[in-house]
Amino acid sequence: MPGKDVFGARDTLEGQIAFYRLSRLEDLGVGHVSRLPFSIKVLLEVALRTCDGYQVTEDDVRNLAAWSGSPLPRAGEGPGVGAVEFPFKPARVIMQDMTGVPAVVDLAAMRAAAKRLGGDPNKINPLVPVDLIIDHSVQVDYAGAFNALARNAEMEFARNRERYEFLRWGQKAFSNFRVVPPATGIIHQVNLEFLARVVLLRDGVAFPDTVVGTDSHTTMINGLGVLGWGVGGIEAEAVMLGQPIYMLAPQVVGFKLHGNLREGVTATDLTLTVTQMLRKKGVVDKFVEFYGPGLSQISLPDRATIANMAPDYGATMSFFPVDAETLRYLRLTGRGDVVPLVERYAKAQGLFRTDETPKPEFSDIIELNLDDVEPSLAGPKRPQDRVPLREMKASFRKALTAPVKERGFGLSESDLSRKSEIGNRKEIGHGALASDLQPPISEIGHGAVIIAAITSCTNTSNPSVMVGAGLVAKKAVERGLRPPAYVKTSLAPGSQVVTEYLRDAGLLPYLEQIGFNVVGYGCTTCIGNSGPIAPEISQAVSEGNLVAVAVLSGNRNFEGRIHPIVKANYLASPPLVVAYALAGTTDIDLTTEPIGYGKDGQAVFLRDLWPTQAEIAQAISAHIKPEMFQKTYGNVFDGNPTWNAITGSAGDLYQWNPDSTYIQEPPFFVDLPLEPGGLRDIRGARVLALLGDSVTTDHISPASDIPENSPAGRYLKEHGVVRRDFNTYGARRGNDRVLVRGTFANIRLKNLMLGGEEGGNTLYFRPPTTDSGPRSAVGGQPEKMSIYDAAMKYKADGVPLVVIAGKEYGTGSSRDWAAKGPMLLGIKAALAESFERIHRSNLVGMGVLPLQFKDGHAERAESMGLTGHEVIDIEGIGGEALREPRQDVTVRATRPDGSQITFTMIARLDTPVEVDYYRNGGILPTVLRKLVREA
Repeated sequence: MPGKDVFGARDTLEGQIAFYRLSRLEDLGVGHVSRLPFSIKVLLEVALRTCDGYQVTEDDVRNLAAWSGSPLPRAGEGPGVGAVEFPFKPARVIMQDMTGVPAVVDLAAMRAAAKRLGGDPNKINPLVPVDLIIDHSVQVDYAGAFNALARNAEMEFARNRERYEFLRWGQKAFSNFRVVPPATGIIHQVNLEFLARVVLLRDGVAFPDTVVGTDSHTTMINGLGVLGWGVGGIEAEAVMLGQPIYMLAPQVVGFKLHGNLREGVTATDLTLTVTQMLRKKGVVDKFVEFYGPGLSQISLPDRATIANMAPDYGATMSFFPVDAETLRYLRLTGRGDVVPLVERYAKAQGLFRTDETPKPEFSDIIELNLDDVEPSLAGPKRPQDRVPLREMKASFRKALTAPVKERGFGLSESDLSRKSEIGNRKEIGHGALASDLQPPISEIGHGAVIIAAITSCTNTSNPSVMVGAGLVAKKAVERGLRPPAYVKTSLAPGSQVVTEYLRDAGLLPYLEQIGFNVVGYGCTTCIGNSGPIAPEISQAVSEGNLVAVAVLSGNRNFEGRIHPIVKANYLASPPLVVAYALAGTTDIDLTTEPIGYGKDGQAVFLRDLWPTQAEIAQAISAHIKPEMFQKTYGNVFDGNPTWNAITGSAGDLYQWNPDSTYIQEPPFFVDLPLEPGGLRDIRGARVLALLGDSVTTDHISPASDIPENSPAGRYLKEHGVVRRDFNTYGARRGNDRVLVRGTFANIRLKNLMLGGEEGGNTLYFRPPTTDSGPRSAVGGQPEKMSIYDAAMKYKADGVPLVVIAGKEYGTGSSRDWAAKGPMLLGIKAALAESFERIHRSNLVGMGVLPLQFKDGHAERAESMGLTGHEVIDIEGIGGEALREPRQDVTVRATRPDGSQITFTMIARLDTPVEVDYYRNGGILPTVLRKLVREA
């Protein structure tokens, strides 16, 4: 809702539509608004329009208008120049089902708690529009067959019916809440192609579209000039309930583009180059804003591809201002009706970019000559580790023998020649006949590509690379090339429009002939929903201890994410995914070696298959039409009859089923008192895990396969669930009993307490029976067990827990269960060298204290000799001690021999509001208590 117009900024567009004019602030001398980065202007507009003297004050507007671009203070140095805290009230929220289901579970649980506390349950209701897109539940069970799409959809509904019934309840119980049914598309592509309007009009007032989403790659929408980014589900729930996001005014790094992409270079290559550059630059907690003459050479889908991967280079978001290309894309995607308002509003507000627009004042600048970009992949374990295509073979071979701590695989020279035989068979995978592809081979080695997937919002939203993949497939078929039978190929478009234009261009049949049949419309392989690998192939990989490979057009390639049996994962453009599928190995130099041999017996090289930019542009121009988008999204909310047939329960309060293995009332609010208890110092804590650098939210809370003999697998079997119906950790996020058992359960997690061996295990130190006090645990004898089992034993012992990690703790997806799970395990604090933005916020949101080692000191877990065998005391928290952001706390570690080391850490509660959240035990208890008191 509009605020009080304290600054007299309310104006009209041509006397009809109201808006809040930013230039009014400059007229009043409040700030030099015209020189601000576009992204800061949008934040300022939100503050100006919503200024009510309560949640958003006049000082908030003045402070943001005076943004100077000064660097934020270093951790622990206090607020300082430029560290202005302000409230941000986004216009809408989007969610996908893996993060959306637990968010709706939390809202249902808050309604139950509000009733128990004597409040009005209906106060728990979204106050801003929320769209939930069901896109993360489809798995690639069937691939390489004409009926793969139908069979995967059938299995999706069968597996997830209970979850979908719950969402149908939410659809009826909550207002301002829409659900986009399964088999529509990936959340970010649906947002880009349909949901976003760039400029919104409510109650006669026009304003910029702004959004937060419960998926990290919400930033994709920045390519359309829409300001938004990913937040944890916990934070999104607070926004839904009317709470602002409190944040510090960010630095804005200007990214200058000039030049032109060379022939043969794709948007994916550009994106991987930008990702590497910005991760090296260091942009965590910062905005990135693109400018320069090269920007007009970048199509909107290319911009969206770059913006999509903002979380992978650590930025809060990457903003592309509204310009003529924005308007062109809106028309192309069937939204021509919004173009007049977008253009008039953006120009009136100074939010419309042209090549003549003066450069804004940025905090820092980085630049790239587009001529320097070359074909690339990224991997084998992180998205920022770009590998030029010409170096791919050498890089892969180097990774085989590189130490594990250097993100290699630690093989010896004698291991390199290992091979495994695959027996002859007629059927591979589920539904793909070997005879449809190529006669089965009998031997594979390191580098065998066993998954080749065109998948993920990053690239499937981009016609240039999707059409490029189709043209590569066409030329391959014409030459007589086929992938080896052991390659599991799949095509998961981000929307049904992609299928329409590939079919219209005559390219879909060629993709199908080499196994890239459509398997579903959703986030598949990139999230870990890659489905099963044929048993004989899995057996060959396992018995040979081979480094098998997945090549995918996704944005995430972290360890253990794509498939348990695949150790190396490379991100690549869709055309390169097709190329590596045809080659069947990454142990090849595609720039000089044949990709295969054609039906005429002649060598075929990648250059023979690669389309020209003119070929791609011609196909896009001829075969992508606004009518395709209008038809696809015309009945998006009610066009799926299978979804429409699901009924779900009714009523304002959800009726929890104690026998459900999918949906359970979480314990967060069950015994919540109306008033919070006082804080206490953390004493006698044990280290549950000692971790290295770049530990991801996938390591902390995996989303994919649930191993049968894991704590979560055992729980499901005890509750009558057979192995084939386990589904995934992501699909089970509505059940805390499963997810707490899956915390730190990633098969690639390396706990340094166990010498870095892989798997979710730890050491449990049993307290001596002669003394039940926590400090007596110093002398206990360690016992190896799963992290979950150890945590439960510590909970029974009354011993609090901590985790210790290195740099970039919590990299990756905006996964609130990576904070919820540790909290339920009994972890009170996470000690790390640095935190990824969303995960740090999520920890605070769940009442887990993030502590950061001080910069510029030699105080690191490794340098201090911490082994995880210590007992940890953390002082400076209890009573009224912790009252300000980024205070110092004292940490004392007592070694098994009784000696001690004491050091100071920074409590990464970055704003006064976060301090309040922590004192309340988290953001949701804070909001719930507030709403109950107001009832």
